[in-house]
Amino acid sequence: MIEIEQEKNRKTRCLLIGAPKVPLDELEGLCDTLGMETARSFSLTRLEVRPAYGMGSGKAQEICALAHELECDCIIFDWELDPTKQRNWERLAKLPCFDRQEVILRIFAQRAQTKEAVLQVELARMIYSLPRLAHMYGDMARQRGGNYGSKGSGEKQLELDQRQVRERIQKLRKQLKEVEKVRSNQRKKRSREGLVSCALAGYTNAGKSSLLNALTGAEAFVENKLFATLDPQTRRLTDREGNVFLFTDTVGFISNLPHSLVDAFKSTLEETLYADILLIVIDASDEKAFEQYEVVLKVLEETGASDKKKIIVLNKTDLIKDDAVKISCLREAFPDSVEISVKERQGLENLLERIRSDLIK
Repeated sequence: MIEIEQEKNRKTRCLLIGAPKVPLDELEGLCDTLGMETARSFSLTRLEVRPAYGMGSGKAQEICALAHELECDCIIFDWELDPTKQRNWERLAKLPCFDRQEVILRIFAQRAQTKEAVLQVELARMIYSLPRLAHMYGDMARQRGGNYGSKGSGEKQLELDQRQVRERIQKLRKQLKEVEKVRSNQRKKRSREGLVSCALAGYTNAGKSSLLNALTGAEAFVENKLFATLDPQTRRLTDREGNVFLFTDTVGFISNLPHSLVDAFKSTLEETLYADILLIVIDASDEKAFEQYEVVLKVLEETGASDKKKIIVLNKTDLIKDDAVKISCLREAFPDSVEISVKERQGLENLLERIRSDLIK
């Protein structure tokens, strides 16, 4: 009975494989957010262009043997795994094999709460799964429908499922367009009221939700994990001078964000497009702060919001207050930034003053 209970509570063990010279700490964080346990992770010394596995068959067999030796339940790759290679890997390893995109999609599926987020995540999963349906079937010849003397022999099961997925994608896009209309009407109402809108954008886990809570007294969900927030929240703030601001928290960005997710979350990311000002929140304590800022700019460019007025907000400065070198580098890289610490509630009034002054310009 004890062994059954232990097996029930056991986390899914995974072997993480990275591209050359690419650290796997972010992928490990994603797996932890998903509730998985990393048995081992390592980056390859080189990645060859091979049709079967993306590397030599000898190296592929070595990885599969390691996965079984470590009693792993799956193998996860830090680069995009096309459907053919995914099928080849699963046949060789006799284990589920998937990529970083699948991990992100699973996290989003777990955390979606509102109807809008659920629709967006389902759309992303449908788009991602459509070209991968083929490797789910061992017998491609199974057919349904069709009789002797009719026009054809009927659809293969694969063709039937692909058609159903395409129809579902069209239905989801139609439903999301209705959501976009609602958001558009809400924005028009705010515009008529003369309310200033500020969108919080930034890398996942940079502290956007915490900042929203600190500024407006909201109760947005906060957790020290990647993608703690999927559902955007808009909250009102009236400052001491009587000015009214609307702050909107948006989904966090991440490197190699699947294009299907950017497409699916278009209605959410449109908040950055129509905001009067963007607050780009950066985790100042993160060693990859500069790279993460570039990722944020890239996603904003994809959404068409790259030309919006921006304020760079360096959060978590309390964690680097004794690191004079890092502080100096950040100030040199972001000379017009506002330094804050949401945890210590420092710099928030300076941020509001900066927002007021930038909007007057």
